[in-house]
Amino acid sequence: MERFGIYAALLTPFSENGDIDTERLVRHTKALLSDGAEGVALYGTTGEGASLGREERLRGIKAFAEAGVPRDKIVLGICANSVEDAAEQVGEGLAHGIEDFLLLPPFYFKGCDDAGLYDWHAGLFARCDDRARFILYHIPQVTGVPLSVDLVSRLVAAFPTRIRAIKDSSGDWNNAQALLGLKSLPVLVGDERLLHRAAALGGAGAISGVANLYPDRLKRLFDSATEDSALSEEVTRIVSVPVIPALKAIIAERTKEPGWERLRAPLVALDATQRSVVT
Repeated sequence: MERFGIYAALLTPFSENGDIDTERLVRHTKALLSDGAEGVALYGTTGEGASLGREERLRGIKAFAEAGVPRDKIVLGICANSVEDAAEQVGEGLAHGIEDFLLLPPFYFKGCDDAGLYDWHAGLFARCDDRARFILYHIPQVTGVPLSVDLVSRLVAAFPTRIRAIKDSSGDWNNAQALLGLKSLPVLVGDERLLHRAAALGGAGAISGVANLYPDRLKRLFDSATEDSALSEEVTRIVSVPVIPALKAIIAERTKEPGWERLRAPLVALDATQRSVVT
């Protein structure tokens, strides 16, 4: 299996007027790559990707290109319900040299069966340039649309050159084990507390929100397949409150840059009680 390593699920900083703070975003990305992250995922769940419009997505992508962030270190989040919109986002990434994409399933219609989800993915792959490689994204607590192990297996069998990996952010160890048991694609975990267990069974790495804070520690954890107990405890505290505001509050305090705390509505900052849990 391909080694993926530790990618940071990038937080998206905003300026006072609400735009993406591209200067801070690029600076943060370069620091993460210097500190041990093997890459970054732009505009995923942690990056509030579902709240970003087409033009501002493009501004961030162009800022990365202008700053010389290596394209092979970038995974671009795709968030759309229609195949056409998803394909357009992929095309915009490809136009700027990005070839790896973190693909949310279509999340508006709930209760879809595997056949419908298979057809959606197949339609997108057919529409996109062959250069595009996809990381399937299982995060049912957010999307309400799970990717079953059977569906993943079928998609990989049908499109082995289009699917690079799957990210399992369900936090369900049994599901992660079942995906690892397929032995047909690299498996990335989203819950950092499970990373050492996945690494021991051949897991390929992680796309991690906590890697915004500790890329070096997560890399050591993954390489050694040994739990970092203090880090696991911190993750438990973070997930006990709204995660994205928590990560932004922590990084704002660590960097002494209060601008990190800005969020895109409908997300709001932690209240005083929540903040006391993580800072």
